[in-house]
Amino acid sequence: MKIDLRSDTITKPTESMRAAMARAEVGDDVFREDPTINRLEELATEYTGMEAALFVPSGTMSNLIAILTHTHGLRCGEIICEARSHVRLNEAGGMSALAGMMPCPIEGVHGAMSPEDVRSNIRTSDIHHPDTALICLENSHNYAGGAVLPLQNMAAIRAVADEHHLPMHLDGARVFNAAAALNVPVREIARYFDSMTFCLSKGLSAPVGAVLNGSAAFIDRARRYRKLLGGGMRQAGVLAAAGILALTEMTGRLAEDNYNARILAEGLAELPGIVIRPEEVETNIVIFDVKGTGMDADAFAGRLAGYDVLASVTGPYSVRFVTQRHVSPADVQAALSAVSRMLKDLA
Repeated sequence: MKIDLRSDTITKPTESMRAAMARAEVGDDVFREDPTINRLEELATEYTGMEAALFVPSGTMSNLIAILTHTHGLRCGEIICEARSHVRLNEAGGMSALAGMMPCPIEGVHGAMSPEDVRSNIRTSDIHHPDTALICLENSHNYAGGAVLPLQNMAAIRAVADEHHLPMHLDGARVFNAAAALNVPVREIARYFDSMTFCLSKGLSAPVGAVLNGSAAFIDRARRYRKLLGGGMRQAGVLAAAGILALTEMTGRLAEDNYNARILAEGLAELPGIVIRPEEVETNIVIFDVKGTGMDADAFAGRLAGYDVLASVTGPYSVRFVTQRHVSPADVQAALSAVSRMLKDLA
């Protein structure tokens, strides 16, 4: 049986989720009459401390809705984001194609932009420049190896945003992993932002969905943009039922995934040709360099699949492992053994 370390998106719903989906009360959510979706959105506000929430089909759509809502369809504006952020690299250019916003990428350190860099990149009024419309952070940060933004970093950037009267959005697709690493409730992260997205369909194991969180006025406007993008759903309580259990039954176990990722990183660091800093692995994502093995990332991942371990590629020599609930401690050791055997056979 293959050990699938490609992503936490491959998680399957639990048996309790399937049962809840089968018996879910439903109604028309566009009319706000689906009781199960309403319960999920109320539950989300309890976790985030924000006033209101909106269930959407995906994290990508949720981020785009947030961008459209914050910028009021202004177009010709600019969004400050980290250079390797998901909203810039992995959302098909939606902020530009559909919201008319340009990314203003800032190179971060371990996923974190410096407040000084953010301040210096805010555009003042000039007819030659796009106006800065929004600051977007990502926590945990995917391409920085699941790095967690420190609370003090988010607080400092919030202060800069307030100086310039700019809103802040958090792409918190894996914010519950970040909260587990920081040992704080999610609301302690959410407090620095005007809006926040989190995914139900990654490590939390729901089959579909994300939740956009913000003020009541913000979410009222966001509903219009969800409709615009085709995200208005009808009897979607069957999906929200799984989302409720994702929050109530799955968030508490994410520290296990974070721990397993650290063990993976420590084991990889001992293998020839692989470069990784285990101390920088904070959540459930492990990104490592394979150039020293004599293979590029595609060759490494392709060959490793023959040893029944699946990985994803994040750069020419960069390979990613992601832990999730289907990956046990025994699977971690088996994956490390497979990588070791592969390298020995190659030699």
